[in-house]
Amino acid sequence: MPVRIFKPTSPGRRGMTAATFEEITKDEPEKALTVTLKKHAGRNFRGKVTVRHRGGGHKRLLRLIDTKRDKTGVPGKIAAIEYDPNRSARIALVQYGDGEKRYILAPNGIGVGVTIQAGAEAEIKVGNALPLRLIPTGTMVHNVELQPGRGGQLARSAGNAAQVMAKEGGSALLRLPSGEMRLVNSNCQATIGQVGNLDHSNIKLGKAGRKRHIGIRPTVRGSVMNPRDHPHGGGEGKAPIGMPGPKTPWGKPALGYKTRKNKATDKHIVKRRNG
Repeated sequence: MPVRIFKPTSPGRRGMTAATFEEITKDEPEKALTVTLKKHAGRNFRGKVTVRHRGGGHKRLLRLIDTKRDKTGVPGKIAAIEYDPNRSARIALVQYGDGEKRYILAPNGIGVGVTIQAGAEAEIKVGNALPLRLIPTGTMVHNVELQPGRGGQLARSAGNAAQVMAKEGGSALLRLPSGEMRLVNSNCQATIGQVGNLDHSNIKLGKAGRKRHIGIRPTVRGSVMNPRDHPHGGGEGKAPIGMPGPKTPWGKPALGYKTRKNKATDKHIVKRRNG
């Protein structure tokens, strides 16, 4: 997927890039596979902001993606490649032999007319989903489950893929896109190949308006606030942070402060992404 470059007819256009969308074959989503998406603007069920700088943005429909790939033994044909505003990857509409349609994450290199399948009897081919115990060592996979039957949770964004490094006992060792080495149950399912839309990371928004269309609101630096509003605020002129390490607006350590609190699965991480 090439990247489109614009002529600098305005300051916003200068440096702006966009996708060409030449791989898209269908404009409108499959109506039966969409639901309305209610916006929450970063607020929880109590109405409290738990994620800052969210809100606004263009209205969207939620496409129902089959991350479980539980339609085993039934071959399906790729009917269309579509754009999904809710993710960085493209999605593929699959028409199965029994007439059912489902969306999956579109792997890199897949196109309309390609036949895919899920299950233990599927061959090692891009787009097919198999248990990790049947996938050869060294294979690149995506949409990897963490628990059998739960649905894919790892390596789902554009250009991402995990690599099967080894298999021992009932576990498979995966190298994740972050560099982390992690043990995953070998009965967990994964899809062969790399997620498509590889040039997504090369796109430059170019202007604030495109950020607002996505649904991201402005971020105000703590150093320009008053002391009552942020630990970095106050002082005459441009003042340094003036404390041991940067802080969040609520005084907690930021940048490098570990927040992981899942001791139950610590034993599955062989090598952390930060070493």
